[in-house]
Amino acid sequence: MSDAVVPAAWVVDRLDSVAVVDVRDAWEYDGIGHLPGAVNVPFDSFRSDEAGEAGMLPGADRFAELCSEAGIGNDDEIVAYDDTHGVFAARFLVTAELYGHDPAKLHLLDGDYSSWSREHEVSKDEPDPSPTEYETSFRTDGPLVELSVVEDALDDDGTVLVDTREEWEFEEGHIPGAVRVDWRELVDDETRGLRPESEIRELLESRGVSPDRRVLLYCNTARRISHTYTVLRHLEYPDLAFYEGSLTEWQREGGDLETSS
Repeated sequence: MSDAVVPAAWVVDRLDSVAVVDVRDAWEYDGIGHLPGAVNVPFDSFRSDEAGEAGMLPGADRFAELCSEAGIGNDDEIVAYDDTHGVFAARFLVTAELYGHDPAKLHLLDGDYSSWSREHEVSKDEPDPSPTEYETSFRTDGPLVELSVVEDALDDDGTVLVDTREEWEFEEGHIPGAVRVDWRELVDDETRGLRPESEIRELLESRGVSPDRRVLLYCNTARRISHTYTVLRHLEYPDLAFYEGSLTEWQREGGDLETSS
């Protein structure tokens, strides 16, 4: 496995050398506490339904501004976390990758704030980072794919379309031929982090999501697929595709839906 997802002990050993990003709302960051030295970049600040290059991306300039204000450099190792099993934090990491940050330097905390606070120090001190000149460039050669690629995948046995939404959502309508792997199936409610690797791999294989196929992920607005994408990157799946437009765009453009009874 890679270190796309890292345990708390990994972070403890590197608190002085990594950029730790808390994507919770400001009231949680300020009022409840945060990891020592963490900067706050709330989830809503790096989402937009109109400014970005695709889907809900915030736009390269906006993301550069946020990272610069948070004192994040282009060469920094970044660890992101939230208090929801990592699904919002994963979105920050995927956004950073799509804007050119080296994915090898992007890490999701295994767990979340609640699991961290059970065993490790927290803080209410707000850091005062020195602004940087973070540079962004939207990756046209990255994992993000357009609607036409999804359409082509419908008849491609070498690609598996993965819907990461809940069962009721999937049953109401999904892209034809897709299999469902709810992102929550990959996490443990008690530890708040990932389930054991063997369990995750067994689950994925049982749904036809194997490393020898291209995995094309979607949900509604590309939030939930961010977590699944990060987990699959952690498991070193070699060929991952990320449909940023997701079902929102698919339906808007007249794509067919398949229902389950």
